[in-house]
Amino acid sequence: MIPVQVQGFVKIFDPVSGEVFVDKKNAIHYENMSISLAETLSHRTLAQGGGWIYLMAFGNGGSSVDPTGVITYLPPNTTGANADLYNETYAKVVDDNSAADTDVTNNYMQVLHTSGQVYTDILVSCLLDYGSIFGQQAFDNSTNFNGEFVFDELGLKAITGLDNNNLPELRLLTHVIFHPVQKSLNRQIQIDYTVRIQTLTNLSTA
Repeated sequence: MIPVQVQGFVKIFDPVSGEVFVDKKNAIHYENMSISLAETLSHRTLAQGGGWIYLMAFGNGGSSVDPTGVITYLPPNTTGANADLYNETYAKVVDDNSAADTDVTNNYMQVLHTSGQVYTDILVSCLLDYGSIFGQQAFDNSTNFNGEFVFDELGLKAITGLDNNNLPELRLLTHVIFHPVQKSLNRQIQIDYTVRIQTLTNLSTA
């Protein structure tokens, strides 16, 4: 038996200024991840379950800010088949093999491996461009931390099939909670989300 560990690392930054808003590990939904790994390794079709990473979801329900500015964080949702973000407000398809990904240059996945290492990374890149979100504020100076596009949580979701309306059915694989970050018209936000799969025989300390 070869034990396997899955880790996630999230970096959220402004690709123009280089300012880093978030750089941290995320939580893995191990039950859902195990299902997706089995489905993809056994080459399941979409009708049979799919299982691959399809979408990056954003929400504003992961934290609360009191009048003095103190932030209280909720725990990530990593148990139960129906686990989801606390309050999803936006999503972006990152599966560059899907026709639903309308910008494969900026929203895509890469498999990264160094010969001889016992881990392999999936790098999921997503760009929230200047005008990509309808209804966002013009400037990143909001005092409303509950705003629809003031994000404090995000997660990766796998596609598991299509519903009766031919819309994707999804499974939450990862969830990360962070301090509020506003997406506004005056700035881009880039998310580099690394999912690392490695054996436990020789752990990396990245």
